[in-house]
Amino acid sequence: MSSYSAGESFVGMLRQEKTGDALQNRVAQLFEESRDDVYRYLLTLGLHPPAAQEAVQEVFLRLYATLKKGENIESPRGWIFRVAHNYGLKVRARQATEAPFDADLEGRLVAPAEDPERSLLERERLRRFHHAVEGLSQQQQRCLFLRLEGLRYPEIGSALGISASAVGEFLRRAVTRLRKVRDE
Repeated sequence: MSSYSAGESFVGMLRQEKTGDALQNRVAQLFEESRDDVYRYLLTLGLHPPAAQEAVQEVFLRLYATLKKGENIESPRGWIFRVAHNYGLKVRARQATEAPFDADLEGRLVAPAEDPERSLLERERLRRFHHAVEGLSQQQQRCLFLRLEGLRYPEIGSALGISASAVGEFLRRAVTRLRKVRDE
């Protein structure tokens, strides 16, 4: 990782700030001395190389922020590896859920090509269903749609200003009519 171009830009960023030159130089020196070791350690934790590179930068940014707050770190190298370890475990856990997409799975997920006749029959069935829903009374449609949204009978009744038993009757009639269309 000695040709770590992002590392050079990180060191350059730290040195560009005007305030806290001694702190910046200290962190930049620690970065240059330890980044390869931290990178290799993160790889041994199971991080993918790009994630390990980002983690190295994050560790040193945390070091800089901690030192800038005035906290005293007695063993900076030990602190760096402890933070790298903890942060690396978090990244590895996230990385495990971000597994690459399996091309074989894609082949299994593709719907088998339907023949034109089956496709036409399905479209015709959906058209009849939508026509049947349009043929329901306004009250039946409202009750049906609210029920599909997950509301219970008393909640539907309250929303429409009718009793829960009336909601039940409207839904019963709507479902009976829709079943009749389905079975035709």
